Amino acid sequence: QVQLVESGGGLVQAGGSLRLSCAASGRTFTSYAMGWFRQAPGKEREFVAAIKWTSGMTLYADSVKGRFAISRDNAKNTVYLQMNSLNAEDTAIYYCATSPSYSRLARAYDYWGQGTQVTVSS
Repeated sequence: QVQLVESGGGLVQAGGSLRLSCAASGRTFTSYAMGWFRQAPGKEREFVAAIKWTSGMTLYADSVKGRFAISRDNAKNTVYLQMNSLNAEDTAIYYCATSPSYSRLARAYDYWGQGTQVTVSS
């Protein structure tokens, strides 16, 4: 079993920056990659970014590429999401998740955190 806890969400003005953290604990042996997803009210859960634990290879949604950066600290079992140039469309609950594969599909992820709210004021 894996436990994931997100933190770092909050209120920020458009154009500002925020860094989210996701701390993993428990049995993380089968985790090949970590991902960030987000969900706004009335919308479906959307892929944001993913990173491989071993190589650090990254994958981004087109909507955030060039603005967001995912990174990891293997020793701390922690993944980060640095978000820059935020706009109102980035407002959502952000979730981290672990996967035995490397994918942008939500169904490929087996453990999920409870989420952290990010609100961007226009």
